[in-house]
Amino acid sequence: MNPTPRPLFSTEHDAFRALVRRFCEKEIAPHHAAWEEAHGVPRAVWRRAGELGLLGCWLPEAQGGHGADLLFDMIVAEELGRIGATGPGFALHSVIVMPYLTAHAAPALQRALLPAMVRGESISAIAMTEPGAGSDLAGMRTQARRDGDHYVLSGQKTFITNGHNADVIVVACKTDASQGAHGVSLLVVQDGMAGFTRGRNLRKIGQHAQDTAELFFDNVRVPADHLLGEEGKGFKYLMQKLPQERLLISVQCQARAEAAFDWTVQYVQERQAFRQRLADFQNTRFKLGALAADLAAGRAYCDQLLARHLAGELDAVGAAAGKLWHSELLGRVTDECLQLFGGYGYMHEYPIARAWSDARIERIYGGTSEIMKEIIARDLLDGR
Repeated sequence: MNPTPRPLFSTEHDAFRALVRRFCEKEIAPHHAAWEEAHGVPRAVWRRAGELGLLGCWLPEAQGGHGADLLFDMIVAEELGRIGATGPGFALHSVIVMPYLTAHAAPALQRALLPAMVRGESISAIAMTEPGAGSDLAGMRTQARRDGDHYVLSGQKTFITNGHNADVIVVACKTDASQGAHGVSLLVVQDGMAGFTRGRNLRKIGQHAQDTAELFFDNVRVPADHLLGEEGKGFKYLMQKLPQERLLISVQCQARAEAAFDWTVQYVQERQAFRQRLADFQNTRFKLGALAADLAAGRAYCDQLLARHLAGELDAVGAAAGKLWHSELLGRVTDECLQLFGGYGYMHEYPIARAWSDARIERIYGGTSEIMKEIIARDLLDGR
């Protein structure tokens, strides 16, 4: 699509975007197919990103960051989406995990963990989902009991992004099973703690370059000062951070949808059928015209959500609506575009095929589309 003005971004943001784009095109795009086969990204890529200042851009300098604003990290997410990259998981590391540590970790723990995370020497993950508890976080069964100056953590997590490579993992668990959601706490587990093991690197239908793992905790002794915030406040902390997580999904979905559309516009102008270009068929033109309008609306909506968040005005309902719209938009765009590629669209070596399969999870993680609709509906009906 032709770029439209985005007043939210300054010339400094634009210069940073150019840096990120060069990095993505030179150091990620040529290797991404191999990473998909390996179901993971080499750690050296993380360190290189850290050297260039692409991780935790928003983090205050006092905590080892660059003291920039969140838009810089969102630019990294957009540029990864622009090339269709599903790994490495920089965005989860910078935009989802780091905020829990800056908001709730003890100063000593922040000093021990955050600078290495910014440098890309330490990779992070967050472990919420369990085999029997996905969107229903209050139903989790992983538990931790206090034992002197430690917590003893036992349980299992699954579908954990960055899970196979992670050095630092924020684990949601029950410290008081009798209290339901009010008994949830967050503990920081580090690689090497006795009793912490990883299962297989899960094989998914899409996003193959992203390592996704099962995690097991067998009486792991976690220092008490690795508790984030207060005991029993974990569910509250999770709910406070979910709007930013869902905003990130909106940003990624919009960027990936625009990329899929651009590939398709180029393809239909080159591919011929019945002695004319695909672009010359009215059906093709109508499909692309409709998608272009949807994408323009999605871009305006996405930037509005970003602006609201930067102003501290994005609430849970607004973030849910954005996540619903953009995840569904991505699914619709990739499906329509794949159809225009015909049989080649079903071939894995074509980026549109990978984009289509990669897109399916967006309507599930971060809260399913059904959950998003329920959040919106409750505000509409029960809040009046």
